[in-house]
Amino acid sequence: MRKKVTVIGAGNVGANCALRIAEQELADVVLVDVVDGIPQGKGLDLLQSGPVQGYDVNVTGVNDYEATAGSDIVVITAGFPRKPGMSRDDLLLANYEVVRSATEQAVRYSPDSILIVVTNPLDAMCQTAFWVSRFSKNRVVGMAGVLDTARFRTFIAQELKVSVENVTAVVMGGHGDTMVPLVRLSNVAGIPLTELLDQGTLDRLVDRTRNGGAEIVKYLKMGSAYYAPSAATVEMVESILKDKKKVLPCAAYLEGEYGIEGLFVGVPVKLGARGVEKIYEINLTTEERTMLHKSAEAVRELVEVIRKKMGAPA
Repeated sequence: MRKKVTVIGAGNVGANCALRIAEQELADVVLVDVVDGIPQGKGLDLLQSGPVQGYDVNVTGVNDYEATAGSDIVVITAGFPRKPGMSRDDLLLANYEVVRSATEQAVRYSPDSILIVVTNPLDAMCQTAFWVSRFSKNRVVGMAGVLDTARFRTFIAQELKVSVENVTAVVMGGHGDTMVPLVRLSNVAGIPLTELLDQGTLDRLVDRTRNGGAEIVKYLKMGSAYYAPSAATVEMVESILKDKKKVLPCAAYLEGEYGIEGLFVGVPVKLGARGVEKIYEINLTTEERTMLHKSAEAVRELVEVIRKKMGAPA
């Protein structure tokens, strides 16, 4: 019996997630959206691409959740997109309602699923899905670090004119301008980054990584990134469905790790059939730890806004 993945939100990120899942034949896909006709049309279009692209999975588009029943993974991409000049934080309260509703429906029909949250502001939306679903912490995970790391790796490879496949990078913290790219632990084919680039260049690449999403929003004007976010999401989907146990930077619920309590923050995790199967606690320098805690506090501020204004659970 084939695996089943529900993607909530048939916008650019959601539709590209569905496409990549289908192309890799990871699972049958149900694409859900509130706008009548959009998921149905995109789902049918994706289905008809199968004979040409050589994939043989079922793709269905719906407006309600009945067809999502029994999903192994539910990917939540639904939400309002960022516009120029808008921070991820500006999206907080509007997207809280979207994610709350989507999670309620997903859990109703797929109580044994694993939730992958993509909607921004990412870390706070993970907290929302965690509260609403009442799932164990290993079954709620956020896509952020895989994307942020991909951006960092891209910029490093461009700067050094080397293959991105040779670049290993680590990015931790919240998904925003307080994220923590760890230069000390990044390398090219094992060669420390600090031996290849001067401090000024490293600082420039770190800053560009932190603002990677905003840079794309500035160009697009009426939307945000979707090719790289969908690719990052599907890498997580694959690791779970195939029980690959990849070690990936994801937003995970911390209970004391890194001195952070009760928050979703980006850290390296082992991602397998049970979701987040292990959180890796790296020995950070005092400066790195300080930056990570600063990032976590920015997340906590958003979570407190949700808790107070929306009556979210403690």
